[in-house]
Amino acid sequence: MDLQSFLCWRVAPLFLLMPCGLRCLTVHVLNEEPVHVIPGSSLVLSAQIEQGPLEEVSMITWERVPETGRAPERVTLATCPGRSLQCAGTRPNVHVNTKQQETTLQINGYSRADGGVYAVTVTDNAGTKTTAHCIVREYEAVHHVSLSINVSHSSLVCGEAWGTDPKFSWLYERAAITQTVGQVSRDGTTLVLSMNPICGHFTCLVSNKLGYSSATYSAGPCETEGRGTPAAVVCLVVLLLLFGALLAFLLWRRHRRNNRRERLHNHLDDAI
Repeated sequence: MDLQSFLCWRVAPLFLLMPCGLRCLTVHVLNEEPVHVIPGSSLVLSAQIEQGPLEEVSMITWERVPETGRAPERVTLATCPGRSLQCAGTRPNVHVNTKQQETTLQINGYSRADGGVYAVTVTDNAGTKTTAHCIVREYEAVHHVSLSINVSHSSLVCGEAWGTDPKFSWLYERAAITQTVGQVSRDGTTLVLSMNPICGHFTCLVSNKLGYSSATYSAGPCETEGRGTPAAVVCLVVLLLLFGALLAFLLWRRHRRNNRRERLHNHLDDAI
């Protein structure tokens, strides 16, 4: 056995015992899951591939399976074989781009059927496969907003059925909440009331990218301080108007009587 063969037999086992950072290939999806997509828009998933100096990517595969179900059917969306990693989608609206140790899947015209668990599998030159997963769901509009009162804690609680990324806001008598009315919790779902007694109309508004919905809680009518003042002012105005009308009537009668006396006096003078 010559020296070169001897070194090959001695060095080869050392490569197998090298740390994973030198010979292992990993992949992970960059999107935060679950990914919510509005129907009709584009789904874009990106994955980063990390490989050691001794590794070479020979195949990238994008697949999808239903999120639930006993026997999920795996659907191949795109494959990128060979050193050039030229990707081919299985449908016209599926596109894959691979460059600089990153692969991106794009599905145009997303529909509800496109939801599920997406898997990107990277195969190295030794046939070892590494897979990363990402859950994709449809972006849902807000539905069925409800509003209830917790009397013992002097608070109002707002709930929403299944909307994606709901944002909560509050109104009191169609105006923004002030400190005299209460304080909204960090997640926006609870309004802790500081007013006493609780009265008026409270509205919880829930919104997201697809629209909004609201619910209103109506407490008893509020008693305004000095409530009798407006009524007293009205009565005073009415009395002043009546007094003015009476005074005008008396002046008119007096003026009319004086005119009659003058006409009678002139008539007597003419007769003499």
